[in-house]
Amino acid sequence: MNSTDGLQDEAQDQASSQQKSQPRRPLSRPVKGRMLAGVAAAIARHFNVDVTIVRVAFAVVTIVGFTGLPFFGSVPVYLAGIPLYLACWLLIPEEGCEHSIVSGWIHARQDRSRS
Repeated sequence: MNSTDGLQDEAQDQASSQQKSQPRRPLSRPVKGRMLAGVAAAIARHFNVDVTIVRVAFAVVTIVGFTGLPFFGSVPVYLAGIPLYLACWLLIPEEGCEHSIVSGWIHARQDRSRS
């Protein structure tokens, strides 16, 4: 083993320890840097991955869902892609907001029923 292998291992250990020490950002849809509703950008930012990877994953899941396969492993494919994106859009709050669309709707319904 030469000295460069030891330096590479040490650099990898430092990089992995820095990644572990960084707290995850809260899951919220950003106002800037989004294409549709910001779901892919929110997931990418939360897990610290490139947004293109998340967008491609949504596209693949959507295409697989339209192929007519009833199951992909044990996951029902008809619950994938577009319905998943819509559910995330409704459940992930927008940046700067306290509540998601669904929780805001629920709070409004509760307030009306109390009146």
